[in-house]
Amino acid sequence: MKKILMLAGDFSEDYEVMVPYQALEMLGLRVDVVCPGKRKNDLLKTAIHDFEGDQTYTEKPGHLFRLTASFLDSDPEDYAGLYLTGGRAPEYLRLNREVLSIVRGFMGKSLPVAAICHGVQILTAADVVRGRRVTAYPAVKPEVEMAGGIYVEVKAEDSVVDGNLTTSPAWPGHPALLRDFVRLLGVRVLV
Repeated sequence: MKKILMLAGDFSEDYEVMVPYQALEMLGLRVDVVCPGKRKNDLLKTAIHDFEGDQTYTEKPGHLFRLTASFLDSDPEDYAGLYLTGGRAPEYLRLNREVLSIVRGFMGKSLPVAAICHGVQILTAADVVRGRRVTAYPAVKPEVEMAGGIYVEVKAEDSVVDGNLTTSPAWPGHPALLRDFVRLLGVRVLV
């Protein structure tokens, strides 16, 4: 059974934790959702970001998500892929040296990495997007470009693949992002 490491934190976007967690588990993958400073069975507070015609997304309280593993007990060497959630959590997760080290390790080994929405902020802080084609929530475009990445503007329901990395701008892109990530993992889905 392939294992996926999913990095999340308080105020990760609700859909961007729950949907990939459930979809990847449905495919028979084990998904360890972890957060620095928290242990297995601790709760995350998520946020719901929605597009309601304003100049940016709105934010509402989301659900509580019970972590499936402990950050300190998770050895990155045990995982086949890395999934970076979006929302507000990447703002502070990218300040954690161990998080950045984990991201650099996956990218350095060309293991599959998926990042959605603001999750790309962790990639830019880890300095792993230089010369890479990525997408993200549009407000992250300046960070991508300052980090030497090539920002690709796509519809919210699309994704971009560059080598071992797949990215999408927001939760409407789950079908495309998850399809790409599963393909990068070498998982075949027979219908």
